[in-house]
Amino acid sequence: MKSDMAEKSYLRSGELAQISGISADTLRHYERMKLLPAPRRSAGNYRLYSPESVDRVRLIRTALAVGFSLRELSEIFKIRSGGGSPCRKVKILLDDKLARIDEQISDLLVMRDHIRSVSQDWGRRLAEAVNGEPARLLESLTPPARGAKSPQLKGKQA
Repeated sequence: MKSDMAEKSYLRSGELAQISGISADTLRHYERMKLLPAPRRSAGNYRLYSPESVDRVRLIRTALAVGFSLRELSEIFKIRSGGGSPCRKVKILLDDKLARIDEQISDLLVMRDHIRSVSQDWGRRLAEAVNGEPARLLESLTPPARGAKSPQLKGKQA
């Protein structure tokens, strides 16, 4: 009877999954990666997660949304569970993610400028095409110059 009372405060995997908005398979994956502590087992061998597991799953989901990987989180939680303080490592990882996002934004801005230039060039080519003559638009494409402010089109001067 006493163990039945203690088990009531714990969550079965399906309950934790539903509360957290993830699948039971994802919970088992987190458990295998040591992101979640191994759950207790009921008399019927069901996984029983502590109420604190809800907060841990939410933390994992939030960290994933910001760009942390499961492997990175596993390493961080391992340091934590060993009594260490991974805060500096976490900050370095976050700064690295920020640098990669800045680089992606820069690349996207270059791509946008390139596509804008190509669109203008294609508009001119189409306007110059006579009687449905092929403008050979795709053949005029060149990749954007990485980091260049104004990519050049084949055969055109900037």
